[in-house]
Amino acid sequence: MNCCTIHLMEIEIAASKVNRYASIESGDTLEVVERPNGGLSVVLADGQTTGKGAKVISTMVVRKIISLLAEGIRDGAAARAASDYLFTERGGKVSACLHILSVDFHSNTIVITRNSPTPVFILRNEKIEQIDSTSSAIGTSRNIRPTIAEISLEAGITIILFTDGLLHAGESAGTQMDIRTSLASLLEEEDPSAQVVADQLLAQAERLDQNRPNDDMSVVVLHVSPRELDSVRRMTIHLPIPGIYMRK
Repeated sequence: MNCCTIHLMEIEIAASKVNRYASIESGDTLEVVERPNGGLSVVLADGQTTGKGAKVISTMVVRKIISLLAEGIRDGAAARAASDYLFTERGGKVSACLHILSVDFHSNTIVITRNSPTPVFILRNEKIEQIDSTSSAIGTSRNIRPTIAEISLEAGITIILFTDGLLHAGESAGTQMDIRTSLASLLEEEDPSAQVVADQLLAQAERLDQNRPNDDMSVVVLHVSPRELDSVRRMTIHLPIPGIYMRK
């Protein structure tokens, strides 16, 4: 055996995003930060309304939370602080939906922190679980608390979170996105990657909106799998450049 090869679990995090049709700015903001005691946190915020104003709100929230997490503040406390900060800055007149998804190597857990009416799905042991407890958006009053779920870090778990643009896809055409059924179909494939799950969910939502999304859509998928791999950390980013085309 190669001396540099180790046996352990691998964390794969993938995201797919698309703007509302004909909108230059997305009101959804997504960032990833390393945790000071080991692990990663993904922060996804959806600002109220759409376009530039929503982008300003979601960026403000995400940057606040990222800075707090990097200092070692716990996820729930960071979410409450960001809510109070948004309330103070905007006088309670705007809101943002928020998800924080953390892999914490110190506690060997996955922490799901949620201030959003959109549910979170967990796939494990070929079963689909749904976290949909009542949860309020941040910024409208002081002392808004998130709902928090903590599960053991173990191989085979997949967690899916998304903004409400995905949840409401197709409604204007009289149809509705059935996320549970879509995930059940994906489970029939042999160990689909996090990126495949994110891409397929987003593609289905776009089709339901006739490829003209009625809202910004973001999907984040975290997958834990047993792998034999080296100790190299890797990240790949694909970002379309708007308005620039190459001649062939």
